[in-house]
Amino acid sequence: MSGRRFPRGVLFDLDGTLLDSAPDMLATVNRMRATRGRAAVTLAAIRPHVSRGARAMASAAFPDVAPEDIPAMVPEFLSVYADELGRHSRPFDGIEAMLLALEADGVRWGIVTNKPEYLAREILPQLGWDTRSAVLVGGDTLAERKPHPLPLQHAADAIGIAPGDCVYVGDDRRDIDAARAAGMPSVVALWGYRLDDDDPAAWQGDVMVERPDDLLSPAAWP
Repeated sequence: MSGRRFPRGVLFDLDGTLLDSAPDMLATVNRMRATRGRAAVTLAAIRPHVSRGARAMASAAFPDVAPEDIPAMVPEFLSVYADELGRHSRPFDGIEAMLLALEADGVRWGIVTNKPEYLAREILPQLGWDTRSAVLVGGDTLAERKPHPLPLQHAADAIGIAPGDCVYVGDDRRDIDAARAAGMPSVVALWGYRLDDDDPAAWQGDVMVERPDDLLSPAAWP
């Protein structure tokens, strides 16, 4: 299309990229701790782990539990989280304006997350994104999940745009590794969730962006 300013297609990670879901996660782990007679943990304690999934969240919430016992806590985490889903989370500041700018330019956008698909599908209507996102791929949608490239390749195929003509936006190294393996340019979302020893520059994404508002500028995109 002539006059297009933004990439033809944009795919996003969900937690830590589009959605500040840490407050939902905090409510979840604190309910789990309360049932065990334990004091609540703080948002600061669990926020860096949010993009790493249920097992990482359980480990952060129960650091004294042996690693081999953590997987047994995951079903409980997912059950409680499903009850808290969307009660406390919000899109990051600037996300909605950025999505509207993409849509106004005719960009097809979608979501590729490692969150189980049923949970992602449940929260999208709360955000009004279920009718706007052109594709949703969850962590259990396919035989592989990020950092494998298959979810991104599948999503690009679903929206009818070659991977090289899409951009993937994510806040975790797995996001950037998946994009590179898929032949898709990437944006490192620096507003997301990271451990203190993470070095986003080492992920070698195509660009690093401080705030969602920065993506209102076509020049910010790779």
